[in-house]
Amino acid sequence: MNTNKMKYRFLLMLTGCLLLVHPSMATEGITGNLVNVDWLEKNLKNADVLVLDASPGQIYTAKHIPGAVSVNLFTYGGLEMPVDDMEQLYQSWGISPEKKLVLYDQGGTFWATRLFFSLYYHGFPSKNIFVLDGGLSKWQAQGLPVTKDGTPAPVKGSFKINQTNEEVRVRLPEFLAASGDPVNNVLLEALGADWHFGEVLAFDKAGHIPNANMLPSADFFNPDKTFKSADDIRKMLAYLGIRPEQQIYSHCGGGVSASVPFFALKLVLNYPRVKLYQESQMGWLKDERELPYWTYDEPFLMRGTNWLQSWGGKMMRMYGIAQVSIVDLRSADAFNKGHVPFALNIPADLFRSNITDPYKLAKILGPVGVNASHEAVVISGAGLTKESALAFVMLEKLGQKKVSVFMDSINKWAQLGFAVTKDSTVVGPKKVPYDLSIPPTNYSGNFRKDVIISDPKSTQGLYPKVFIASGKNVPAKGQDGKIVHVPYTDLLDADGTPKAAKDIWNILSKAGVPRYAELVCFSDDPGEAAVNYFILKLMGYPDIKILVI
Repeated sequence: MNTNKMKYRFLLMLTGCLLLVHPSMATEGITGNLVNVDWLEKNLKNADVLVLDASPGQIYTAKHIPGAVSVNLFTYGGLEMPVDDMEQLYQSWGISPEKKLVLYDQGGTFWATRLFFSLYYHGFPSKNIFVLDGGLSKWQAQGLPVTKDGTPAPVKGSFKINQTNEEVRVRLPEFLAASGDPVNNVLLEALGADWHFGEVLAFDKAGHIPNANMLPSADFFNPDKTFKSADDIRKMLAYLGIRPEQQIYSHCGGGVSASVPFFALKLVLNYPRVKLYQESQMGWLKDERELPYWTYDEPFLMRGTNWLQSWGGKMMRMYGIAQVSIVDLRSADAFNKGHVPFALNIPADLFRSNITDPYKLAKILGPVGVNASHEAVVISGAGLTKESALAFVMLEKLGQKKVSVFMDSINKWAQLGFAVTKDSTVVGPKKVPYDLSIPPTNYSGNFRKDVIISDPKSTQGLYPKVFIASGKNVPAKGQDGKIVHVPYTDLLDADGTPKAAKDIWNILSKAGVPRYAELVCFSDDPGEAAVNYFILKLMGYPDIKILVI
């Protein structure tokens, strides 16, 4: 009797273990909303699994996974169809709520993720939508069969669109407001650098939406066309300063490539606040207000005559609105022969001689009227020079709230009809209302550690260091790591202004400057390194330093 009881209990325990094992076996090969090819191979003939090929029709015709239904959205105009038409289309593909949908494309591209977004937006349960990791490319790499034979039309499905999931889609008003608040929002652009920096002219303007953060859809994939690991994707995002608590808006040219970062961030990383702007750049540029479009990532680092005359001029100062400190680096003789009104003469040598002593420089700047909480506009008289770039870097080092470089000459200022003065700028306490004196300040900036370094080993970025030799020749003193040579003069036009963004990108790419790296500019002349630092900032590289050798 006791023996029989023991056998019975053993059988109960064994049955319980098998029941526990069964679900894990069923889900082996599934990670979130990704399935691998081994799982699909085992479940290809499962009646509960519907395989949908999202590739363009000609690719499906050439070869596809046996039994897959061709569902190219573009063939059917499915990006902007009315809900009733969309429901009928889904049903014609055999889609029912109880089915597990496996979506695939060639691998390493955006057709499957765009179909995923469409289904997700129209309310199909996300727990039952899966993307084949690596797509057809990975399927074939495993030696699995493909066919040219068309799949018979599936039995009509029963899925009904009861409600769209509006929380994952953004419209222009919200997207436009977000573009003006890059601290709390991310406009993640899924297009490549050729598009982003203006080489591709897809619409009437070339470039990108202001404050867009370039992260091409291709960067989310491994060489075998599978998605990168969650850790690798988080690393890319952290490098670009993208945080999970921000509201993230994925976009591209027309809302297709944008589905890759949407899927990766929302479904792979489980970031809580991710939306897709389906109209993307097309919708932005169609707006009748003619919304702005950029080619550089930070064009506001460059200031021109009209901007400076307005925001740093007399009227704004009379009413206490001006938040601009104008720093003129020219010699006292050149300054006294004529300068922009309200400019402060701080010769370039003061910045160069104090490159290793920022505290001393801060003590000089405050009493002569430079306000750390204002925008400092640096004038050298000839656009971006070694002197203006070095002053730019030093002010960034000191924690100046905002720094820019005046790209025009004093002659251009005068040619545009604005006054050039020989009078000294008055620095002192304001005595009466509308007093135009510039008050001295206590320049107690928030010094930044990693703008200028003397020891390459003192910093460690998320990605390996790449040293950029910035002068005509590579310095004799080498560095322990990858060195690329980009003479700063290659990045400037004859008038001292930076070359077009598309040309700068091509020069940097050809030289071997990677997108993901801790970039350290160095030269025997720190001013040369500073020019490259400025231009890399202009182009949106997030991790840049200057090495003083």
